[in-house]
Amino acid sequence: MADNDPKLGFDQQFSEQSFWTKLRDYALSAGQSVVEKALALYYCALDADTPAWARATIYSALGYFILPLDVIPDTLPGAGFTDDLGVLAAAFALVASHLKASHLEKAKETLRRLFS
Repeated sequence: MADNDPKLGFDQQFSEQSFWTKLRDYALSAGQSVVEKALALYYCALDADTPAWARATIYSALGYFILPLDVIPDTLPGAGFTDDLGVLAAAFALVASHLKASHLEKAKETLRRLFS
């Protein structure tokens, strides 16, 4: 890829394996609001009806979530995931018109499993 390729960025950090590993390892410290937004975005991105620009937005936000080095280190107690929540919330707002009830319900189901 060329250095000026628009696909280089946080969206390139996303992988399903990294996403599920991050959730498994950090769900409790990240908190339910972070995890629920990440899951809803993830399920929206998997939907074939979601337009490419929205998927790119989602994968960028999820890539930021996965990235171990970000503005506020995730290991910082109490504040570590506040930047991640901000990025996920912004992406959530941008793609809100493409979030379906089924995405939100799947996110809640998965959230219950992760926090039980």
